[in-house]
Amino acid sequence: MYKFFAYLNRMKYINRWSLMRSTVRENIMEHSQQVAVVAHALATISNVYFGGNLDANSIAVKALFHETSEVLTGDLPTPIKYYNAEIRDAYKALEQYSNDKLLLLLPEELRAEYDKIVNAPKDVEYKFVKYADKICAYLKCIDEVNMGNAEFRQAKKTIAADISAFGSPEVDYFMDNFVHAFELTLDELQA
Repeated sequence: MYKFFAYLNRMKYINRWSLMRSTVRENIMEHSQQVAVVAHALATISNVYFGGNLDANSIAVKALFHETSEVLTGDLPTPIKYYNAEIRDAYKALEQYSNDKLLLLLPEELRAEYDKIVNAPKDVEYKFVKYADKICAYLKCIDEVNMGNAEFRQAKKTIAADISAFGSPEVDYFMDNFVHAFELTLDELQA
């Protein structure tokens, strides 16, 4: 009996934004799906509009698995995770340990394939996953602020500044052309 996928199924129990009062809870399973969709879009935008040669499907798969370690570690809030270099490095080591432990829950013949995804190299594809991860945090802030939750106002400003600092034409294109629609109501979307 191999337990890898059963552990991944538990992503639905790991909530994000634990230090913030959220109107709607978000778990790492639904977050990962949204990051995969946005990462795929960013890669496709790069290929279509900016001469990129990215594998959008590979990027989307890496995004689906980008929070895998958290089924063992839980979601450590960003202000704690990046409080200082010592904590950041220790947490990265813990994430690596968790991913390696999870990979042992696969048949040996599958481990190398999933290792390429779970422990994806910090390359250009990884950069697009990180861009998408930050955009999705911003989208969460939009949802919460639109529901009257002032708890997310400052986070929205901070994350917007982080996104602007990327200097990525793909990110800028996505922000300029798609993000404003996330502020619309269902009736406005259908109009």
